[in-house]
Amino acid sequence: MSESPPTTPVCYRHPGREAYIRCNRCDRVICPDCMREASVGFQCPDCVTEGRRSVRPARTAFGGGAAGRHGYVTKALIAINVLVMLLSVASDRDGDAIVGGSGFGGLLGGGTPLTEWGAVLGVALFPDGTVGGIAEGEWYRLVTAMFLHYGVLHLLLNMYALWILGRSLEANLGRARFLALYLISGFGGNVAAYLFSAPNALTAGASTAVFGLFAALIIIERRMGRDISQILPILVINLIFTVTVPGISIPGHLGGLAVGGLMALVLAYAPRSRRTLVQVAGGSVLVLALLVLALIRTAYLLT
Repeated sequence: MSESPPTTPVCYRHPGREAYIRCNRCDRVICPDCMREASVGFQCPDCVTEGRRSVRPARTAFGGGAAGRHGYVTKALIAINVLVMLLSVASDRDGDAIVGGSGFGGLLGGGTPLTEWGAVLGVALFPDGTVGGIAEGEWYRLVTAMFLHYGVLHLLLNMYALWILGRSLEANLGRARFLALYLISGFGGNVAAYLFSAPNALTAGASTAVFGLFAALIIIERRMGRDISQILPILVINLIFTVTVPGISIPGHLGGLAVGGLMALVLAYAPRSRRTLVQVAGGSVLVLALLVLALIRTAYLLT
């Protein structure tokens, strides 16, 4: 009786292909197209996928994901601000949306229909006889104002600062936490402008959020034991500009600085065992407190 010829091994995923390598984990035969290099030998695609599921994704020191190192949120925020600036220029009726305004000797741009619609404004009577402003129910202004700018120079100054500060903070905090920091800082600065500026004054710009990022970077860097001696002089220079250059919203800048600092303290010092819960709760309390202050200001303006 003759013996049957030996069976040629084939890949378990491609039965028509001869294969002589086995997966180190499941011992199944795999062809070169299915071989995935491992620390020792090779693994099949199924075992690689299963291994990834069992490995916890890398987190930053403050609980964020490692994807923040790519700076996607920073880039997206810059893109949004640039897009809004283009829309603002397109809506301009007087031709001074880019330059020709009153700030920095005319280097800043003037107002446009878009800035009139979305800037921080307590309450005012418009030329068409209508009354508008946050006190009149236009609460969206407390958010939209951080994406509007008076001219290209105003935009470029803020976007340069956002690019420098944002990438570092996003890498340390992760995407979601960095975005929350940015939005809450900007919101806080806009609420401060609403509280302490003249009711009919229009204020806008990403600088409310940017000043919050300045405070946050100092706190985060100190929490990680790093040197902040190079950051402090830049912040001081920006504060000097804030209080000496006409047309800059002092309440907006200082409000963003204060709120950004508070949010950064929450993010940096939340206990590790309940880090996400404390961070979300702390951010929520800050937003709620800001809303209460805005409601008090609204009640005052309407009396």
